[in-house]
Amino acid sequence: MKLYYDKRIKDPTYYVQQGFRNTNGVATTRNVKKIGKHSELLKITDDPITYCREIVQQMNEDYESGKASVQITVDFNEKVSDSDAECSRSNQLNVGYFYLQSIYQKLELKQFFADLAKKRKVSFDCNDINRFLTYARILDPRSKYGTFDHLDTYFEKPSFDYQHILRFMDILEENQTAYLRWLYQKSSNVIPRDSSVIYYDCTNYYFESERPDDDVVDEVTGEILSFGLRNHGISKEHRTSPIVEMGLFMDQRGIPISMCIHPGNTSEQVTAIPLENEILGMLDKSELIYCADAGLGSYNIRKFNSMGGRSFIVTQSVKKLSDVMKQAVFNDYDYRLLSNDLPCSIEAMKSFDRFDSENRALYNDRVYKVIPADKAVDLGLYDYVPLKNGRQVKRKAKGMIPQNIIITFSRKMMEYQRAVRQRQIERAKKLAKMTDPEEVKKGPNDIHRFLKRTAKTNDGKDVNVTYELDLDKIRKEEKYDGYYAIATNLKEDKVKDILDVMHKRYQIEDCFRIMKTNFEARPVFHSKEERIKAHFMICYTALLVYRLLECKLDDNGTHITTDNLINTLKNMSIVDDGMFYLAGYTDSKTLKALTALQDLTLDRKRHKPADMRKQIKNLLR
Repeated sequence: MKLYYDKRIKDPTYYVQQGFRNTNGVATTRNVKKIGKHSELLKITDDPITYCREIVQQMNEDYESGKASVQITVDFNEKVSDSDAECSRSNQLNVGYFYLQSIYQKLELKQFFADLAKKRKVSFDCNDINRFLTYARILDPRSKYGTFDHLDTYFEKPSFDYQHILRFMDILEENQTAYLRWLYQKSSNVIPRDSSVIYYDCTNYYFESERPDDDVVDEVTGEILSFGLRNHGISKEHRTSPIVEMGLFMDQRGIPISMCIHPGNTSEQVTAIPLENEILGMLDKSELIYCADAGLGSYNIRKFNSMGGRSFIVTQSVKKLSDVMKQAVFNDYDYRLLSNDLPCSIEAMKSFDRFDSENRALYNDRVYKVIPADKAVDLGLYDYVPLKNGRQVKRKAKGMIPQNIIITFSRKMMEYQRAVRQRQIERAKKLAKMTDPEEVKKGPNDIHRFLKRTAKTNDGKDVNVTYELDLDKIRKEEKYDGYYAIATNLKEDKVKDILDVMHKRYQIEDCFRIMKTNFEARPVFHSKEERIKAHFMICYTALLVYRLLECKLDDNGTHITTDNLINTLKNMSIVDDGMFYLAGYTDSKTLKALTALQDLTLDRKRHKPADMRKQIKNLLR
């Protein structure tokens, strides 16, 4: 700030004038305080100019400390800036992505894309496109064109063409393996990665397409070389639309490790081993624990990990156990409480009074039993076995997978499952009164399983079809209520520790929920296979950045829910007031936690343009 007055006037008026660059970066000045006329100041001082300069000096010192008090004249008749645009746009600029940038910066993706640009002629900044596609997926999920159309809502107002986004997506897909490997390695700059346990699961994304993609077929032999990416497959929502399958590995903290995309008709069991082979090179370690649900815990996967010197913990269906194993499960012997290892029977767990306050701890407890269940598997090799007559016979070599089946029983889970079944039985009773219950859609866990169809003839002519509850089926299902089983080759570890590892598997479902609900990973507005894969890679990058930020907050002693964190970052917009930026958001516990994590001074009500430009410049280094 400086002193300003018109030297041509005999009795000038003294002002404090501030020079600044406005929010558009243009240098300008503004009178921020009126000190008074020369004649009036002579009444209080013999040297008005020196007096005014001392005031200016004091204001400069206050301004540097952020405590300056200025006077601004407001003209309520002033109109908004003139524009020829067809539609008015908001002048709010999001700055919440600064916190995402603080994470993204440590992934060093600028260097990754710079190395790619050296190998090919690229006229656009791949890193800028990747940055804002990632931020938009978290804060404002839209189609790629919708994101391009709203780039001016971010503080930096990036400038690249829509065609550059599409070309970038092609480049990203071409370098998928290197990109995912780079993300994992550099993410340790943000959070130390612990990959001693890796969790795997798959999910599907459906497309609003009338027909699946064409398969690639050999013109000579007619053999299918590869399936179309968008293809028909098993959908949990029972949709008939083409789907794409995503596989995801994550660590114990719910931070993703790697991903893969497969055609919708691919069995999820064949996706685990190829992707695990890839990440074994990334992790640079051979000892780890593979953890998955029953659908991704086949004997081939168990054999792959066991023979490779790795461990596995997978869910095991009690219903699919052999008859001998089922007898061991339902034999009420050798069960122990999980909390203290004291003997306890299943009958005792089922019969105690749950409403007695003394039994509250028992109601929340579980009992367990460990059953040895080593499995002989085909190694894909052959041995020559000598016979008594001197001849040798070629036979398949068998290997043994060492494993235990851990059975647990929970009274609380038993009551929950029976309450759910009772509601289904009530619905089945109503369905039995219908004229033709067969018209209702069926499923493996549908209420139809409780109905028994009976057909009787009258005098050998008419057939009378009736439906009634299948009580035998209901009793058979009730037998398994409360039981849960896992298979593992960790024979020396404590059961409680193994169950605790398995319990964290819920986080991978949470990852899928975030991508589908918060990031709106679908609908996907692409039809080319390369760009569909690139789209999910961007969603994966957004998930990684978000999870790293979430873990940083947890390490700082503050847990923030997904909705609160994303909504806070989304609502953190500043308004251009010409001379400064005014915060268009309120304070919150989430903002306090973000500020404690990294003080970007975004908890202030007003922001100097120069300070904001300096902030983002530091974050882009």
